[in-house]
Amino acid sequence: MAGVNKAILVGNLGKDPDLKYTQTGKAMVNFSLATTERWGGEDRTEWHNIVMFDRLAEIANDYLRKGRTVYIEGRIQTRSWEDQNGNKRHITEIVASNMQMLGTPRSEQDRRDDGYSRPPRPEPRPLPPRGAPPAEAAGKPEDLADPESDESLPTDDDLPF
Repeated sequence: MAGVNKAILVGNLGKDPDLKYTQTGKAMVNFSLATTERWGGEDRTEWHNIVMFDRLAEIANDYLRKGRTVYIEGRIQTRSWEDQNGNKRHITEIVASNMQMLGTPRSEQDRRDDGYSRPPRPEPRPLPPRGAPPAEAAGKPEDLADPESDESLPTDDDLPF
């Protein structure tokens, strides 16, 4: 029987992503992610090591900053190696396959830096008074006299539905 190895996390970045490239030229990024839950009236925070590769790593490097809230999907992986002193070391990390940025960046500067800001919404145009004739010049659907009346709306009778 096949097993399932899937981690789903929603948390805040503990540090900015650290972009590196492998010897084969593959983009790789690492960062820590904090997940906090309330347990018995107090907060418990767990820290997770996140690893991303390829285009996802580049996107994370471009848009994520410390404190940003993200949704991460991936698999749990434990690696072992020997350090410079010959000591056996282990790390457990989440190898992300999907990421979704949540919320908004923490500051206006972050919004400018990561392209997350949107242009201001245009002011809404006032509707013409109820029962007024349609605007003569524009002829656009938003210029029709009564948006709630079927009489002033254009129709297309050749559609099959």
